Amino acid sequence: MKNKAIVTGGAGFIGSHLVDSLISDDFEVLVIDNLSTGKRENLNRRAEFFNKDIRDKDIISIIEDYSPDYIFHLAAQIDVRKSLKDPLWDESINIQGTLNLLSAASHSTIKKFIFASTGGAIYGEAKNAGEDLPPNPLSPYGVAKLTCEHYLRVYSEWKGLSFTALRYGNVYGPRQDPLGEAGVVAIFCKQLIRGKKVILYGYGEMIRDYVFVSDVVEANIKAMNSGVGEVFNIGTGKSTSVNRLFGILKDMSGSNVEVEYAEAREGEIKEIWLNPKRASRELGWRPEVSLEEGLLHTYKWFQEHFS
Repeated sequence: MKNKAIVTGGAGFIGSHLVDSLISDDFEVLVIDNLSTGKRENLNRRAEFFNKDIRDKDIISIIEDYSPDYIFHLAAQIDVRKSLKDPLWDESINIQGTLNLLSAASHSTIKKFIFASTGGAIYGEAKNAGEDLPPNPLSPYGVAKLTCEHYLRVYSEWKGLSFTALRYGNVYGPRQDPLGEAGVVAIFCKQLIRGKKVILYGYGEMIRDYVFVSDVVEANIKAMNSGVGEVFNIGTGKSTSVNRLFGILKDMSGSNVEVEYAEAREGEIKEIWLNPKRASRELGWRPEVSLEEGLLHTYKWFQEHFS
C-alpha cells in the first residue's frame, strides 16, 4: 500500500517540486492550494488537487477523509513587506491557517507534520546563525513563523503530534516567482533576459544564504523519518551578497542591462546566513548544489520560459 501525503502550497514554487519528488517515490499526493500565488501549470498531473484556502474550515474534513501519512505544510504568505503593511492579513494566513491544519492533523493518524519555517526572518540580523541563537524576528512574517513553531511544540505535548520544522534559507530555482526576498533571483533572470533595468536595493550589499530548491526538497524528504520534535536550518552555511549574485547571473547572460543602486526597502535585513550543521548531523542532509550550478540551472529555465 502506498504512503499518502498532503502538500499545502503544492502548486507553488517549492511545493510543486516537493510533490514531484514524492510522486517519483511512489507516494499518493493530495495538493491543497488556493492558487493565490501557486499556478495550475505547476501541478503534477498524478496528484489529486483541492482548490482550497488553508483557513477554510472544511480543510479538517478533507484531511480526515484523505487520511494522510504525512502533511507537508508549505502554504504561506511569504512577503516580508506585505506583512509589514498588513500584519493582520499575514497573521490570518500564517498563524490561523496553520492552526486550522494542526487541529485537523491532531485528529488524524499521521506519522509526521513537516512545517516550512524561515531562517531568513526568524533570527533577525545574524551571521552563521545556529538554531540555538535566540530568535529576533523583525517583521510580522517572522513573528508568525516563530509563533507556529511554538504551536507545533504545544500540539506535540498536548496531542502527541510528531513534527519537524525546517527553517529555510533563501530558496531559489526553476518555477520561482519574484516573491519574498529570495525572489530576487527570479527578478534578475527575467530582467536580464528581457534587457530591462535592474535595481539593486541596499546598494547590492545585503547578505543572504541562497539554497537551491532541490536541496530543500531533499531536506523535506529526510525529515519524514528523522528529527522528531526538532527545528533545523536548511541553508548552505555560505554568505552571498546581492552584488555577487547579480554578477554571476549577468556574466551568464552576457547582458549589459542598466543597473540602478537604491536604498534598502522597509523590513529588509542587511545580513543573515545560516549554520546547517544540526541538519547534517541529525537529518543526514547536506546541500549538494553549488550557487553557480543552481543559478545556471535556474537561468536556463527562465530562458526557456521567458525569452
